[in-house]
Amino acid sequence: MPMIRETIVTTVGAAGVVHIAPLGIIQDGEEWIIAPFRPSTTLDNLRAVPFAVANYVDDVRVFAGCLTGRRDWPTTAAGRVPVPRLAGALAHAELEVSRITEDEQRPRFHCRVVTLTTHAPFRGFNRAQAAVIEAAILVSRLHMLPRQKVEAEMAYLAIAVGKTAGPAEQEAWDWLAEKVRQHDADRDGA
Repeated sequence: MPMIRETIVTTVGAAGVVHIAPLGIIQDGEEWIIAPFRPSTTLDNLRAVPFAVANYVDDVRVFAGCLTGRRDWPTTAAGRVPVPRLAGALAHAELEVSRITEDEQRPRFHCRVVTLTTHAPFRGFNRAQAAVIEAAILVSRLHMLPRQKVEAEMAYLAIAVGKTAGPAEQEAWDWLAEKVRQHDADRDGA
């Protein structure tokens, strides 16, 4: 089974507009695979500008924010690719698409690592941070998952948040919980 690393991927489109998205990138030997769902801005951007940056962050508000309409995170120039990195990233990997494996649902962009740069030490995750990342994955799949599964998993994850969250983790959790509530209300109203 391949290893998947949860990252924040930055890409740019032909017009130079930066897109920030949480994505699990797949390890493939020395390369990484980015496999965005169709349709998506990340997919369109990788086709237009075949470079990306995998940003390694410990501020889980970035994961939650990207899924709840809060995508305005500061960026700065990366070193060797024409895509910016997140200014707050602890580290980043600059990626160049080397080939594409087409797929009806999730094309796979095989990427070579151009460079890997560390900016700050990683001090580890607390359980609330891990719970927020898992909740963010759930929120990204609300349209595909049964309501009962989402409710059960959110209830379990809430235990870790309640016991170990600092202010940033609590804020991220609140954004995601509101997104789930809104999704449920929209579904009930339909």
